[in-house]
Amino acid sequence: MLDEVGKVVVGKYRELRVILASIISEGHILLEGVPGVAKTTLAKAIATALGLEFSRIQFTPDLLPADVLGTYVYDQRSGEFKFRKGPIFANIILADEINRASPRTQSAFLEAMQERQVTIEGVRMELPRPFIVIATMNPIELEGVYPLPEAQVDRFLVKVNLDYPTREEEIEILKRSDYIESWPVNPVISREAVLEMIEEARKVKVSEPILNYIVDIIRATRRHPKLELGASPRAAISLMKAARSLALLDGRDYVTPDDVKLATPPVLRHRVKPRHSLEAANIDSIINDVLEAVPTPSPPAVL
Repeated sequence: MLDEVGKVVVGKYRELRVILASIISEGHILLEGVPGVAKTTLAKAIATALGLEFSRIQFTPDLLPADVLGTYVYDQRSGEFKFRKGPIFANIILADEINRASPRTQSAFLEAMQERQVTIEGVRMELPRPFIVIATMNPIELEGVYPLPEAQVDRFLVKVNLDYPTREEEIEILKRSDYIESWPVNPVISREAVLEMIEEARKVKVSEPILNYIVDIIRATRRHPKLELGASPRAAISLMKAARSLALLDGRDYVTPDDVKLATPPVLRHRVKPRHSLEAANIDSIINDVLEAVPTPSPPAVL
């Protein structure tokens, strides 16, 4: 899958692994990066390679909940109202510039992300499995946007930052531009195989020392002098899920400290709040300080 996505996304191997691990964990993904760093291309390529149904929703201030969820439409031939599904009824949803939607639309989206169902005129409807939201945010634009509620931000399993490519990667992008536009990505995994991987990830063993390690990391964020808000118990669960999926990607049925360390920045960077706004850009360095301060379990204890 990574090779297939690599046809149109140059570099970003580490970020792609984290995104794939999040999908295997059935967790939602928040992508942050300036325009033009392939956020949309990446999401579409992943959905195509995994053989999943893909839907893109461009969030705007005038977007209504019905535009996302769907609505009942009167059928003149039958004389009845029939439900017309919205774009949210897909496996992977690209919520482009999610912070441009009004709080009303965001609240409707929140139920789908948390419960994996929608309620329309009092009727509950299940969403297809797997159901993954990949939301994008532009970190430099502050006009015409609505800050995401903390409750909604916390529903994202990981936050992945997409930076500018290296010089070599940018040259490769120019060489491949026509090839990328032809969209050479093909399905290499079926929806059934994705669901099987999701079940396999739940069987990955997490030993007692690793559980202690995860909890120690979470609790350390609550004591860090540069953090006003530490990570919650939900963050601990998310960290365990992401670590299990990363272990599965490496062909192991047990989690190691390295899995936890790799998962910690993307799982925590949107869940902890620095005391000063100037430190927000250095949130990853604060998280790395936490990792260095927490003792790592020894390999014999892990197994």
